[in-house]
Amino acid sequence: MKKTYNSIRPGEMWLDTAGKPIQAHMPRLFYENGVYYWYGLDKSRTNGDMKYWHWGVRYYRSADLYNWEDMGSLIPPDLSSPDAVMSPSNMLDRPHILRNPSTGKYVCWFDGCHSQRATVLIADTFSGPYRVIRPSFNPLDMPFGDFDLVQTDDGRGFCYFNRPHKELICADLTEDYTGVSGVYSTHFKRISPPYVREAPAHFERNGKHYLITSGTTSFYPNPSETAVADSPHGPFEVIGDPHVSDASRTSFHSQISQVFKHPGKQDLYIALADRWLPEEMDEPYEHTEMLFNAWFNPEYTPHNPELEGGIEASLEKNISLARYVWLPLRFENDVPRIDWLDEWKIEDYK
Repeated sequence: MKKTYNSIRPGEMWLDTAGKPIQAHMPRLFYENGVYYWYGLDKSRTNGDMKYWHWGVRYYRSADLYNWEDMGSLIPPDLSSPDAVMSPSNMLDRPHILRNPSTGKYVCWFDGCHSQRATVLIADTFSGPYRVIRPSFNPLDMPFGDFDLVQTDDGRGFCYFNRPHKELICADLTEDYTGVSGVYSTHFKRISPPYVREAPAHFERNGKHYLITSGTTSFYPNPSETAVADSPHGPFEVIGDPHVSDASRTSFHSQISQVFKHPGKQDLYIALADRWLPEEMDEPYEHTEMLFNAWFNPEYTPHNPELEGGIEASLEKNISLARYVWLPLRFENDVPRIDWLDEWKIEDYK
């Protein structure tokens, strides 16, 4: 059954124009020639049995950010071999696409959830086809975790990535965006998960560079953290959780993937997030924190069966049920805040 929307309703099931649930997780928006493209991992077959981590990258198009037409696979799954780069069993995460201003190519990066390596593809148009040019590498010879691929307002390229369980790295991209130059900086050194930062979402506003990051708790939600700096390499000042009204300290039970600046509005920034576990919204963050401290502390002896199985158990979830939480940012003296709204409209913003 077809569904027509005239607003955004965070956390509700979002259907495409054919009436099917949208499957584009770790959501990203790309705007080109008056058209919005929403792309992300197709998790329709990620039901918790660990057989399929993804079913390729799916994409949708829209003229209003409300109603989305399914365009099919942007980067299809490769069923030729379990060892293929785009095999559904290969735990690739967070596709990011930038158009390189020098080459005109569209450059896509992934991170490997278990391999902690990067994969790079390129295409001549946004809709592809994409071809793999770097199947697996470690930028700066470092383990590579959750990341954001960034093109700043002046056209420079950067990659913010989690050096797993340690810190966040900001690395300059090469001129063609397919690698890193060797220039980098380190940020947010933390003792261990769940406190180490991941899933960085960068945006620029009024000459400032902002990063909203997540703690490292797999699919379980946790408090976001905002930091701000005068340059992409910092130094960054931590200015707190933007979800100040969320008593559960779970970022409204979601994890932000991108902060998107609306191209037609003066000051509208939209936080795009996944609600990975919509059926597990009763547990407070303290529960998640206990689990992850137990799993990463070798001296901890669990007394609760729920703590057994470690981090792998947290990945065995039915992510095909995941939903989306898109919310606008507001600013208090240049400090971003994210409030819960059951429903909101683009038209309400200047």
